[in-house]
Amino acid sequence: MPVHDEKKWFEFLILEGAQAGLSWDTILKKRARYRQVFEGFDPAKVARYDKKKVRELLRDAGIIRNKLKIAAAIGNAQAFLKVQEEFGSFDAYVWRFVGGQPTQNAWKTHDRLPAKTPESDALSKDLRKRGFRFVGSTICYALMQATGLVNDHVVSCFRYTQL
Repeated sequence: MPVHDEKKWFEFLILEGAQAGLSWDTILKKRARYRQVFEGFDPAKVARYDKKKVRELLRDAGIIRNKLKIAAAIGNAQAFLKVQEEFGSFDAYVWRFVGGQPTQNAWKTHDRLPAKTPESDALSKDLRKRGFRFVGSTICYALMQATGLVNDHVVSCFRYTQL
């Protein structure tokens, strides 16, 4: 479903980064705890996390206790705020990568879905240039799928025609 809410954007960005190298099932089971410890995915609050908060997060079994991923979440919150300042919103920034409209694919089977595209390559490159981490092209394509920038439902799926 297309996302236009800033906190949802930040949530998906954090969860996609946390998921790197893990199954989505693992992240979905921890999503509620992520909402709690990351202040309802408020980037302004997360951007101010300090070393004490990082130590606290590293002890929390309810999230992925990976120092690099936690540091990336905090750094990404800071970068997210800069993007909001420059573009008015993260939403305005990110939708530019698909021309403001969801990309409507028409896949007949799941095995045809790509892991990345030129658009996800461009998004990844630009995010990294702005200081974001855990935003490789494959992660960016998953982000694009999850947030409705790309409709990759197979044509036989009931959601395909709804979107």
